[in-house]
Amino acid sequence: MYPLVEINGEKLRHNVKQIVSKCKEAGITSIFGVVKVLAGYQDAINDLISGGITHIADSRIENLKNISTKLKKVLLRIPMESEVHDVVKYCDISLNSELETIKKLNHAARINRVIHDIIVMFDLGDLREGIWYTSDYINFIAQIIELPNIRLVGIGTNLTCYGSVIPTQENLSILVRIKEEIERTFNIKLTYISGGNSSSLPLVYRKQLPKGINNLRIGEAFFLGRETAYGKNLIDCYQDVFILKAQIVELKRKPSFPIGERGFDAFGQVVQYEDKGMMDRAILAIGKQDVYPENLEPLDKRVKILGASSDHLIVDCTDTDYKVGDIMDFKLSYGGLLQVMTSKYVNKVYLHNITTP
Repeated sequence: MYPLVEINGEKLRHNVKQIVSKCKEAGITSIFGVVKVLAGYQDAINDLISGGITHIADSRIENLKNISTKLKKVLLRIPMESEVHDVVKYCDISLNSELETIKKLNHAARINRVIHDIIVMFDLGDLREGIWYTSDYINFIAQIIELPNIRLVGIGTNLTCYGSVIPTQENLSILVRIKEEIERTFNIKLTYISGGNSSSLPLVYRKQLPKGINNLRIGEAFFLGRETAYGKNLIDCYQDVFILKAQIVELKRKPSFPIGERGFDAFGQVVQYEDKGMMDRAILAIGKQDVYPENLEPLDKRVKILGASSDHLIVDCTDTDYKVGDIMDFKLSYGGLLQVMTSKYVNKVYLHNITTP
């Protein structure tokens, strides 16, 4: 039943094994497999596990709650105070930056009779989550260590996701220095020094990751076969693990420029159009409710995406031999993958063992 996203399990396992191997060579002893784009899809998660990840990481407790695994589960998004009881029940580790929330996690952990592990996040300049790296973090850490049901197991940082700040030897070395000061001050050993996400992989491949960084949180590189600092494909990895397939429901020759007075589209936007004369325009049964058109790339290079409404994707397929009922294939961006895997209207088809070209 279309639309559907086809998942090549063999290619996914290959990507995970390749990247995990490179990370181990760079001194990465733990890899959090970031599975939020999978929306809890167990078959794909199993292939990440078989590929060598050490932890399952997601931003949503709803997904972590339903994932079946013996690996430890990590909550990536800073916990909401309203969900602290679920955090300590369904997550082994959470990333944190707010002392009051950590205190509430401690209270919830005491009630649930567990010790909850946390990684404290530091902001090295990307301006998303984390304690600002020049602040009085020693006092912050001192208060955490006093909490009886909280165990500080590591520190981490996030780069690229918001401020587009590239991981470098210089900024990741700051995290290593913070780790050394915390360990020296409190006479403790931190298990995880988490140096970011798929955007840190260029440092891994160039063998430039600072010594002391021993953890990465990787998702996009596994699924799309590319690093996220510069958007370059990783050698020996596949970029077509996920393929979206949608069916043509109308194909007619029409003008390329709307006729009549124009206002807003269905999403309240004023859209600009280019007059290219008459063209063969196909409508596919998928729309912005499932995925935004800018997150799609037709595998057939002759096809050009024109736009979309809630339920219809419109493409220019002039000089092709498509007909109504045919299927078009699309590669997905990370945002597109997140959208189609989350949409209940897009079916998921998993290919376990097929021969990869």
